[in-house]
Amino acid sequence: MPPGRSIVLVGMPGAGKSAIGRRLAARLGLPFLDADTEIENAAGMTVAEIFARYGEAHFRDGERRVIARIAAGPPVVLATGGGAYVDARTRRALREAGAVTLWLRADVPVLKRRIAGRSNRPLFIGRDPEEVLRGMMQARYPFYTEADIALDCGEDTPEVTTIRAERAIAGWQRPARLPVALSANAYEVVVGSGLLPRAAGLLSPHLPSRRVAIVSDASVAALHLPVLRAGLQEGGFDIRAEVTVPPGEGSKRLSMLEEVLEGILAAGADRKTSVIALGGGVVGDLAGFAAAVALRGMPFVQIPTTLLAQVDSSVGGKTGVNLRAGKNLAGAFHQPRIVLADTDTLATLPARELRAGWGEVAKHGLLQGPLWEWCEACGPAAMAGDPEALRHAVLESCRLKSGVVVADEREEAPEGGRALLNLGHTFAHALEAECGYDGTLLHGEAVAVGLGLAASLSARLGHCAQEWPGRVMEHLAAVGLPARIQDLPRGFSAEALLGRMRKDKKVRDGAMRFVLLRGAGEAFTTADVPAEAVEALLRDEGAA
Repeated sequence: MPPGRSIVLVGMPGAGKSAIGRRLAARLGLPFLDADTEIENAAGMTVAEIFARYGEAHFRDGERRVIARIAAGPPVVLATGGGAYVDARTRRALREAGAVTLWLRADVPVLKRRIAGRSNRPLFIGRDPEEVLRGMMQARYPFYTEADIALDCGEDTPEVTTIRAERAIAGWQRPARLPVALSANAYEVVVGSGLLPRAAGLLSPHLPSRRVAIVSDASVAALHLPVLRAGLQEGGFDIRAEVTVPPGEGSKRLSMLEEVLEGILAAGADRKTSVIALGGGVVGDLAGFAAAVALRGMPFVQIPTTLLAQVDSSVGGKTGVNLRAGKNLAGAFHQPRIVLADTDTLATLPARELRAGWGEVAKHGLLQGPLWEWCEACGPAAMAGDPEALRHAVLESCRLKSGVVVADEREEAPEGGRALLNLGHTFAHALEAECGYDGTLLHGEAVAVGLGLAASLSARLGHCAQEWPGRVMEHLAAVGLPARIQDLPRGFSAEALLGRMRKDKKVRDGAMRFVLLRGAGEAFTTADVPAEAVEALLRDEGAA
C-alpha cells in the first residue's frame, strides 16, 4: 500500500464499499471508517433524518466536511456514500490529501439485488430501485471515472473482491504530474501507465465541456482508439467526431489540414469542443494546428502514443504543417489544456519508431547534462523495452522541456532559450526535406544524425573537446540509430542540404543559426558559423 495514505472507496449504493472496506482495512492493518456512520455520529441523527429535516444539499455539505477531515488525518480505509464523490470539492480534498481512491464498479442487476430491503435509503424511498440506479449511474459515473483505480466487483464474493482490491492498490503507481507553469494557459503533463482507460477522469477537470473530437492516424486508431473511446464514453463524454489521417509525415500538409478541419466542424463542434490528438508528432502537430485555427481557437489535448511525441512534440504548444519549401513553415503556437503520456502505448511501437524517439531523448540529455550520462548508461535497456527506463526518459525529457518552454514560450529570446531545443535540427530538417517526408528517414533518425553533425561542427570550431563527436555518435549507434550521413539508406548533396538550411525558419537576416555544444549541459545558439565550414563537414560526413 502507498505508505501514509488513506484508501477511500467510492461507488454506487450496493457496490460493497462497507463490506469490502472492513475486510481491506483488516488486511492492511488500518482503521475502518464509514462516512455515513461518522456523519450520523456528528449530527446525532440518521442520514434519513438529515435528508428529511434539512434536505440533500445540507447533507452533502456536511458529508464533504467530514470526508475532508478524515482524509487529512492518519491513514484509514474509508467507505463513502454513493453521492459523496460527485461533489467537486470532495474530490479535490481527497486529491490534496493524497488519498488513493478506489471505485468499486458493478452493474444494475447486482446493485439492485444488494440493496433489496434497504428501505431506509432516502433516495430510494417510494421509487423503483432499478430506475433510480440507472439515473444515478448516468449522473455519477462521469465523476467516478476520476478515481485513481477502478475495480469491477460483480458476482465475486466480498473476500475475493477484497483480495483483488488489495492487489490493485499494491500494483498502482500514481502518475507523475509535471506543471508547465506558463503565465497564461498553464497546464500539466501527466506521465504514467494505464492513462488511456482513465482519460475521462483525467481530462474532465481541465476541459470546458465533455464534448470532444478525436484526430488520429489509421495505425494508431486501430491500436488505441477503442480503449480511449470506451474510457471517454464511460465518463459521459460526447465524441462528436473521429477523424483519421494516413500515417507518416506526408499527412502534415495543408490539404490534410483542410480535411481535418472539415471533419471536425461538419460534426457540429463548437468552441467548447476539445480537439484530442491521439498519436505521434505528426498527428499532434496537425490536430493542434487545426485546433488553433478552427473557430479562431478550440481547446486542445495531447495524447501522444510514440516516444518521440511523449518526450518532445506534445509539450510546448508548437503546431504546424510542412510546405514544399521546408518543415513546419506554416503553424501556430497553441498550448494544450493537458498532455497525457501513457507509457503503456510505447509497448506497441515498432522497434524503429521506438529508436527514433530516442533521438530526442539523447538531445535532451545533451542539453541537460546529467541526463546525458543516464542516456549512455540506460539507453540500451530503454530500447529493449524496459518500462522503468522508458518512464524515466519521458519524465525527465518533459521536465527539461517544460522548463525551457516556460522561460521562452514563443522562442523569442535573442540567444539560447527555446531555440536550444533545436540542437541538431538545422541539419535534421534539411535531411528530412531532401527525402520528401516519404518515410525513408524518420524525424528522430534525422535528429540523431543532426546531433552527430552538431557535435562535429562544435569540435571543428573549437567549442568542445575533440572527444565529443565520437562520444555522441557511439551512443547513437549503441541504441541502433544512424549517427552519420553515410549511415543513411540514400545519398545527399552538400549543396542541396545547404540550400535547405538557408530556408530554415531559424534563419535571421539571411544567416543560418546553429545550436552548438561546449559539452553536455552547455549548449548555445550562434550565427557565427562559416558556410564553408558547414559544407566541408557535410562532405566529410558522406554528402556528395
